[in-house]
Amino acid sequence: MIVNKLYLFAALTIILILVGCLSDEGPDAPDVSDIAVEVDIRRFERDLFQADTAQMAVVLDSLKAAYPQFSPIFFNQILGINDPRVAPQGPAAYMRGFVQHPPVQELYDSIQYHYPDMQKVEADFEQAFRYFRHYFPEETTPTVTTFISEYAVAAFVYGENDLAVALDYFLGEAYPYQKINPGDPAFSAYLVRTFNREHLVSKAVQALIGGLVQEPRQRRLLDLMVHNGKKLYVLDRLLPYTPDSIKLEITAAQTQWLEENELEMWAYLLKEELLYSNDWQNIRKLVEYSPHSPGMPPEAPGRTANWIGWQIVEAYMERYPETTLPELLAMEDAQKLMDASRYKPR
Repeated sequence: MIVNKLYLFAALTIILILVGCLSDEGPDAPDVSDIAVEVDIRRFERDLFQADTAQMAVVLDSLKAAYPQFSPIFFNQILGINDPRVAPQGPAAYMRGFVQHPPVQELYDSIQYHYPDMQKVEADFEQAFRYFRHYFPEETTPTVTTFISEYAVAAFVYGENDLAVALDYFLGEAYPYQKINPGDPAFSAYLVRTFNREHLVSKAVQALIGGLVQEPRQRRLLDLMVHNGKKLYVLDRLLPYTPDSIKLEITAAQTQWLEENELEMWAYLLKEELLYSNDWQNIRKLVEYSPHSPGMPPEAPGRTANWIGWQIVEAYMERYPETTLPELLAMEDAQKLMDASRYKPR
């Protein structure tokens, strides 16, 4: 009888642990299941590449009508088809050559192989946009359009929170990105490891957040790290179930290193008097893409100051939970925010 009771107790304990895990919504993850969002990703690249190239002038007019806000950006700013120096024979001839160019056609075929449909991606966007509507009720719900940028840009926002995603940047680590242009730092190994489906929604949502916040007026490290910390905080709220390593675009081991060395990183910034420095050469790798952060151990990823900025913003929001995300993004004084946060590194 005692043994049976022990088995029963153990079973109940396991059930309670499992239930607790299932009900854990993460930090400040509200229930947004009642918010209706429907995402129908528009495949611009398909509409372009499956069109009749013999009627390219008609095709261009059709695409401009179907994508009135996106098409001018794609045709004029990304490809430059209306620039006689780029397309001396005119837009239609240039686009016919673009679509029929073997490397571009191969790239299109790779995209169709990796993304025959977008159902899983649409579901992830829908969940992110539910949180977006919850936290930014005054903003227009985003739309999503996919395209081929020929490695020009991964994602950008246009119009009323409309997102454009270049699928050629999300073909997976096995895709031979580094053979395209071995000397191009955009295809460095630490960046290419994020060119996959797992990072697609996070990178697109980062572009969305970037369209909601003004660049800092000052360019001190403190201003930049708090600015980027606010964006990471909002990203975390819109993607509460996405691993931090995905949001930070680093490995799980590097994420753990950040968590375990917060005090040491903060001490380094103070010791080297970097917090109020605006010397771009000294602070650039602390806030922009880089494989490592200078002056720190090799285990440290780049952009470590952004992670510290995120922790400062977390501390502020814990002290002032009534602050909305639009109000947070509107705050311009990084020093005031940090002082109010009473940030203390772990």
